[in-house]
Amino acid sequence: MSNPPDAHRRYCLSDFDFELPAGLIAQHPTPERSGSRLLDGSTSAPTDRVFRELPALLKAGDLLVFNDTRVMNARLFGEKASGGKLELLIERVLGGNQVAAHLRVSKKPAVGDTVSLISAPGHQENISATLLGRWPDANGALFRFVLANDAGDDPYTLMARHGHVPLPPYITHADSAEDAQRYQTVFAKNLGAVAAPTAALHFDEALLAQLDAIGIERAHVTLHVGAGTFQPVKAENLSEHQMHSEWYEVPAATQQAIADCRARGGRVVAVGTTTVRTLESWALSGQVSGDTCIFITPGFGFKLVDALITNFHLPKSSLMMLVSAFAGHEHIMALYAHAIREKYRFFSYGDAMLLTRA
Repeated sequence: MSNPPDAHRRYCLSDFDFELPAGLIAQHPTPERSGSRLLDGSTSAPTDRVFRELPALLKAGDLLVFNDTRVMNARLFGEKASGGKLELLIERVLGGNQVAAHLRVSKKPAVGDTVSLISAPGHQENISATLLGRWPDANGALFRFVLANDAGDDPYTLMARHGHVPLPPYITHADSAEDAQRYQTVFAKNLGAVAAPTAALHFDEALLAQLDAIGIERAHVTLHVGAGTFQPVKAENLSEHQMHSEWYEVPAATQQAIADCRARGGRVVAVGTTTVRTLESWALSGQVSGDTCIFITPGFGFKLVDALITNFHLPKSSLMMLVSAFAGHEHIMALYAHAIREKYRFFSYGDAMLLTRA
């Protein structure tokens, strides 16, 4: 394998920064999923397209790999016995009605304290969360709670009934019926994410049928996207960054589909950075499921992914580093400059781009 692009340059955090006008941060999805814009960055010169043109950029025998995770209604609101307001963002369901969650509150409750959670309109239930400690260990960033209600429902049931869509921090409106539908892919299946695999939000049933008709194969992996995906990297020296952990799985059918794609000379096209993280974690570790904290930066040697469909990412984020590793730092920064000039819409509800491996 030849050296990846940027293999000999040492990058630091400021290399992945850029000025983004606030007005380009998409607050709502486009009226039609496949009606969003697509910046074709697969060649040296950028080309402005519409997402529904994607089939013309692929060829029969290519394999699209999607992340089929399903977003949980992971945000719950409540209050302490003192009346102080709090918010839980459930990152993981642990078993025994326990959850690992982010906690937003002015003064943290003590271990053993029980707080009341707010029922959805039309439901009068006694829902509570009791703090058991930190997670995954005594110094963990998350908090371990046990959830309870009168009926003894499990956390998934409680979230489905009383939780809110966990919109990203840069989306400023409260979640609505539109978000419940559109912050979810049309093929979302395996419940467990707190953020959508946003590149896949552009696919609708009509586009998928069109791709099928021209011989583009499809396969799925699962990676339960965590809230850490929105956290900026803070260490100027990238080697000091502690990457967040997410659970993934590569099913046997997808392993076979990738082998078949390779055998026929097709390209493995990852839909989203979460799919890249999943496939390259599997290639690196040999483990078909488990937790990954893979941190992909320029110089990384990709083993499986040939092309990538992705949205536009936050400055200084680990995802900016991933796409720069994939397509080349200079190329990515030029594409972002073009997108800002042409007023593309950024982040989760924004537009997409197509990249090939440098």
